[in-house]
Amino acid sequence: MKIVFMGTPEFALEALKALANEHEILAVYTKEPKVSGRGNKLVKTPVHLWAEEHDIEVRTPKTLRNEDEQRKFAALKADIAVVAAYGLILPQPILDAYPLGCINIHASLLPRWRGAAPIQRSIEAGDKVSGVTIMKVAAGLDTGDMLLKGEVEITPDTTGGDLHDKLATMGADLVLKTLREWQNIKPEVQDNALSCYAAKIEKEESLLDCNLSAEQLARKIMAFSPYPAVYFEHNGERFKILRAVVANESAEKGKIIQQGKKLLVGCNNGAVEITEIQRQGKRAMTVEELLRGYSFN
Repeated sequence: MKIVFMGTPEFALEALKALANEHEILAVYTKEPKVSGRGNKLVKTPVHLWAEEHDIEVRTPKTLRNEDEQRKFAALKADIAVVAAYGLILPQPILDAYPLGCINIHASLLPRWRGAAPIQRSIEAGDKVSGVTIMKVAAGLDTGDMLLKGEVEITPDTTGGDLHDKLATMGADLVLKTLREWQNIKPEVQDNALSCYAAKIEKEESLLDCNLSAEQLARKIMAFSPYPAVYFEHNGERFKILRAVVANESAEKGKIIQQGKKLLVGCNNGAVEITEIQRQGKRAMTVEELLRGYSFN
């Protein structure tokens, strides 16, 4: 097929690579480069960089709402557009531009977790399974008809990063299967009554919150690892918590307690044991490693 690919982060890159092996990518749409770092350098998205390396045309419009951009999109004369974590709203003229429309690789088992942060929110909520849904893009937020699904288990050891990588690979496989079996797939309408919203993660959410229960805090730490990561400050330094479990020991609420080789956080109904941590400017390490050269007492 002739495909226009629309995606931005690492999650989308797996699908782009897979599609490029089997189909013709006419152009890639991605978010425009951002100014980043001390040197105020323009940083291109992972999708942008890969497409350039492989001589695929890259487009970075600020919006697709104006008629000029919509005409340019339609003029590519693709069979279908494939979307994965693109980041811009697709207005109806974009959805209607190609014979097969637009399909989206969404990192949840729709209709559960529509929205921006389904990977983190599913772990944070204590879900036992997550997955990928390939869906037709419609005017609403992740409301389109479902085409194919795949499931993956969430365990207490699953971080947001772990789940991200599994779902990126699964999404690439499923979108290829969707295109291969297009004629035989029967779209399934979503049950809106079963939907819930995966809100974008705000900066303030990353600050360690000891008002949560131990179970809730441990899940949140795992969900937000490695990015954006739950953090706390000690002696003017920031520490990112990358892994944690519900502790057998107790600790005073709001306190970070060092007990031998263990580091505990007192919560609303017990404590969380931090098992992996990252000191500001340092690499990630086990708590045992950190405590050989740092004290919280």
